[in-house]
Amino acid sequence: MLSYGDVLRIESTSLLRRSVAAKFEAVALAPAGPDRHALLVRAFIQTGELVQGLADQEFAIRGADDVSELQAVAAGLLVEQGRAILRSGDDGFCGNIELPGDWRARLERLESPDPVRLKRGEGYAFYAVYPESYLEAARRSGLTPNTVVIGLRSIGTSLAALVAAAIGASTIFTLRPVGHPFGRRLAVGKALTRKILSDSEANFAIVDEGPGLSGSSFGSVTDWLTSHGVAMHRIHFFPSHEGKPGPKVSATHSVYFDTVPRHFTGLDDLLLSSPDPRRRLSAWVSRLTGERLQALQDISGGRWRAVRYSHDKNWPPSQTWMEKRKFLMHTEQRPLLVKFAGLDDLAHQKLRRSAMLGEAGFTPRCVGLTYGFIVEHWVQETPGNLAAITRDEAVDRVGRYLGFRARHLPPLHGGASLSELCAMSISNTREALGEEGARKAKALMSNAARIERRLRRVDTDNRLHRWEWLVDSNRTMIKTDALDHNAAHDFVGCQDIAWDIAGAAVEFDLSAAETNRLAEIVGSEAGTNTDEEVLKLFELCYLAFQIGHWTNAATAVADDDDRIRLEETIRRYLGSLNVLLEK
Repeated sequence: MLSYGDVLRIESTSLLRRSVAAKFEAVALAPAGPDRHALLVRAFIQTGELVQGLADQEFAIRGADDVSELQAVAAGLLVEQGRAILRSGDDGFCGNIELPGDWRARLERLESPDPVRLKRGEGYAFYAVYPESYLEAARRSGLTPNTVVIGLRSIGTSLAALVAAAIGASTIFTLRPVGHPFGRRLAVGKALTRKILSDSEANFAIVDEGPGLSGSSFGSVTDWLTSHGVAMHRIHFFPSHEGKPGPKVSATHSVYFDTVPRHFTGLDDLLLSSPDPRRRLSAWVSRLTGERLQALQDISGGRWRAVRYSHDKNWPPSQTWMEKRKFLMHTEQRPLLVKFAGLDDLAHQKLRRSAMLGEAGFTPRCVGLTYGFIVEHWVQETPGNLAAITRDEAVDRVGRYLGFRARHLPPLHGGASLSELCAMSISNTREALGEEGARKAKALMSNAARIERRLRRVDTDNRLHRWEWLVDSNRTMIKTDALDHNAAHDFVGCQDIAWDIAGAAVEFDLSAAETNRLAEIVGSEAGTNTDEEVLKLFELCYLAFQIGHWTNAATAVADDDDRIRLEETIRRYLGSLNVLLEK
């Protein structure tokens, strides 16, 4: 089933360099503390994306990774930035920051006449992969500067620089595993091969996030090293979690993960129980809010349901292993939701959206952002409890919310084209309902090319499920989780507001008349015109995507109750898809 994906960006190297330079200049002027450190990390992440884009550009031209003067300069600059992060983190984020005196000249050399294609670092964006995790893991590894550090592009580019900085290595190499996601392989030129293997006594550190379902990226580098005579005892893995690969791992790669030392330091050790209290998440939040923390509760991985549904076991489904880290923090004044929003620039854009939506009364009030976590008020209500309001009131509230987004929130990034959504829909429908279902779906898409010319991307919500809504004591519907799902680890991204109208119609089981009224309210608020033809096509795409999303979630769930919830959810969407295809 198709649902996962990444939205690639095409950027000018000159604009990227200018943005990085502005961040470094701001770091030099900022007072010591978590905010300065967070800005330094943002500059580092953006530099890593630039280096990744340039390296992939050279790979595309050569057909392989090979020795490159540009990449050597880039690697050195990244390692120096990693050392700056290491020093900044000392003494409760008050350590002295020193960048090399020629950093501007080095940065200016990272250029290309052509735009570069960038891939957002998933770990930094979604999975709370903090630089400190790799720095600490490398410190504890026992590896020496005589270690060849290999980062796997994309995010491994910058993660490898952190490992090198912590163990005292002077440079890194980056490689791009290619091929099928479950069977990656390397293409390495002769000169780079000689350089990587030049020291017969060196250890090798392979650095990336993951492993995922197969672990084939780590495995591909190990295959390549061992095929060139490197003994297994000289190889070390630096992953983003302590688990092993999923069910798609090959027998050979499974042996690697049982044999090769893996060095990992968890987020809880870093942010919740750090020996230095100034480096704990609770201290960052207290500094932001001015309120003393009384209790901290981890509600990640679907555990929020036990809080929201404390007297009801009719929980909604959850893709628990992909949920962002989040905590409920009780203070003397109020409970707060502290949720990971990302370490890159997009987190600050989310902060501005959160403030706008909260001030308009559509979402919980936003308190602020502190090193990757957005803090907002926790509304003490049960989600999906809409019995206190009428259906007309619900349609009106959802319509005004979507109209506000369409009018005031422009898209922050791209997303799948309508043709890509249609291709996904046909594929998922074929897998779920067979060839006849796929034929009917394709027939409903005959007008897609004409419709696509009429669409306008906005900052869609992409998560209109009933359990995402609360009704407060004033009988006002409040939207939760309103910032992340158009920039999630799927390929949908920002779409025309018709995507959200169709999603709301499905999730609230709206009649045709109610759906038309919803579209009219959105149009009145935002100056848009969404007709039935557009909505029918987007409803088909929405249902096919949801079927793929929850089917993929069900393949990785371990809890029996969650599996039942996921299967019931899939059946509901399948039923709606069948009805739509028969109209």
